[in-house]
Amino acid sequence: MNTKTMEGLVGARTNMNLLNVPLQVYKEARQKGDTGTMERAMGYVNDYAGKAEEYAEKADDGMKEDAKEAREKAREERENAVRRRKEEREEAEKRLEEVKNSKEIPEKDTAGTGEGAGPDCAAPDSGVQAECVVKAAPLIYTKAGKAEPKQPDSGTNISVSV
Repeated sequence: MNTKTMEGLVGARTNMNLLNVPLQVYKEARQKGDTGTMERAMGYVNDYAGKAEEYAEKADDGMKEDAKEAREKAREERENAVRRRKEEREEAEKRLEEVKNSKEIPEKDTAGTGEGAGPDCAAPDSGVQAECVVKAAPLIYTKAGKAEPKQPDSGTNISVSV
């Protein structure tokens, strides 16, 4: 919160509270018929009311400055986010280009199945970028968390009749 806003709110509230005292004096003087005291009390009431209005204007100015600062901050954050996304996109495009331009063809299966590059791979000397389709054997995880190759089906059939 801006200091102008805080000062304006506190000042307006204080002057409105101070306004109650001369207003009470005015009411008592009216009951007694003392016009001199009534005039002095209304003078104080008007002074405090005027000061309260000035502080209210100060609070409004402070709130406008707060809103302006918030808009500027939001704009800067949006610009930074756009810039970061653009940098990330460029970086991703560079990595993609590196992958496309690389001429390496894996000789071994990277999934750990022990199978080499199969007949689905193109010859590296053909001038065409090679793509290999790696077919990994299905794995079953034990309770201990170790991966074991799936056992081939032994032809066991389970039939259930109801």
